[in-house]
Amino acid sequence: MRKVLYILGQLSDSDVDWLSQNGSRKRAAQGDVLIEQGKPLSFMYIILDGKMSASIKGLGKLADLGSGDIVGEMSFIDSRPPSASIIVEEESVVLALSQDVINQKLEQDVGFAARFYKALATFLSDRMRGTVQTMGYGADDAGLDDEVELEGELDLNVLDNVHLAGARFDRMLKKLMGT
Repeated sequence: MRKVLYILGQLSDSDVDWLSQNGSRKRAAQGDVLIEQGKPLSFMYIILDGKMSASIKGLGKLADLGSGDIVGEMSFIDSRPPSASIIVEEESVVLALSQDVINQKLEQDVGFAARFYKALATFLSDRMRGTVQTMGYGADDAGLDDEVELEGELDLNVLDNVHLAGARFDRMLKKLMGT
């Protein structure tokens, strides 16, 4: 659920409503490949319910994914094919967001564009920091001080908006899942 906190925490209520209204709710069956590594992608997805996994050919399963996870965001940013496959582990529901529709909104609404790109940049930065920490890059030089975040700790800017992001995601789920 952490991914959705980054994205929805930076967006406004009207931005989140726009995403809900302009995305399409889709069901995915167990065994479906939602995103295939190396194949062009025209959607970004928010997992609303269910379980999926990310895997890379030759390496295998990298991560388990569930409600609140966002996939396809890297291909949205750089227009390159996905670097991993997303496989549906159990029946799931996603909000499919067309890259074309999002790009039109970004061109028409500068405020939305600024908030959306900041949210993606913050999220991707956190992912990179986690990867660097996991891989042990620079471990010999590393030392903890007051400026260094502890593993798993959310960025202070994200923490300020966690309650908003959680409420926005709950509202999105109720609207899209009919609960």
